[in-house]
Amino acid sequence: MTKKLPLALQSAPQETIWWLPRHEEKLAEKNAMERVDLVFLGDSITQAWEKEGADVWQAFYQPRHALNLGFNGDKTENVLWRLAHGEIDNIQPKLLVLLIGTNNAGHRMDKAEDTALGIQTILSVLAEKLPQTKILLLAIFPRSAKPMQKLRVLNEEVNQIISQFADDKNVFFRNINSVFLDDEGRITSDVMNDFLHPNASQYQVFADAIEPYIVELMEEYRFIDKKP
Repeated sequence: MTKKLPLALQSAPQETIWWLPRHEEKLAEKNAMERVDLVFLGDSITQAWEKEGADVWQAFYQPRHALNLGFNGDKTENVLWRLAHGEIDNIQPKLLVLLIGTNNAGHRMDKAEDTALGIQTILSVLAEKLPQTKILLLAIFPRSAKPMQKLRVLNEEVNQIISQFADDKNVFFRNINSVFLDDEGRITSDVMNDFLHPNASQYQVFADAIEPYIVELMEEYRFIDKKP
């Protein structure tokens, strides 16, 4: 008897009414862009660059010809479906920032190994479709107010596994989670009101934390590109 794939690997769209229309809008947005040099791929934390983080996005990423492929509520299997249905076709970004997995844990309590396998599968698809693109794989953000709460621990277990997916040639793992935590490892409501999504003020913190890596990896791409 064939073993059934974990849900995290079963490529599927979300069933909410707005999701497929957003996918179509993103295909149109991508196709209308003269060039796409930077892509953010993920869930609601990434989609929120369009609202809570809009001013920061405009300052940091709009000039870099960036495309936001964040979808509220997405799990790994939803990202796999989107990648299979054109969202990164016919572009050659210098860098893609990937942040995904918290909804596998929070919505469904997936085993850390299954969520990590979903992320690894996404990385495999990205490597196939975007072989020249660097991937900045971010640790799943901290979730729940206190360090030992169940969902925080589960996300950290995923992070321990996915950190091993980096080869520091094409995939670069970075954990910026400490910028959201106090000295005792807690999340306060002025950082994440729901202990999951960064507040609007935190998108500047988010951008500042990843900026050195974005500069380094996009510059590295240009340097390699100039070699004879």
